[in-house]
Amino acid sequence: MADKPTPAKKIVVYHQPGCAPCHRAMEFLTKNGFAYESKDVAVDEKAAEELMQIGSMSTPTIVVDGKVLVGFQPQRLLELLKA
Repeated sequence: MADKPTPAKKIVVYHQPGCAPCHRAMEFLTKNGFAYESKDVAVDEKAAEELMQIGSMSTPTIVVDGKVLVGFQPQRLLELLKA
């Protein structure tokens, strides 16, 4: 019996220019084959408001299916992606 495919996760990365951990997080997601939506809080006022609404004022903030991860923590991010 074949394994069922894992449904795609909804991933949003809130980032800003000059944020090295933000770029590492997005590179990590791309390298591991995960599609994500990137939102630049420096130029997108709505994205900045969303970031504050989820209780963060830091970048990167990564949201995986509604679960919030502040900062680039590769091991924790993998746990969220595989859950």
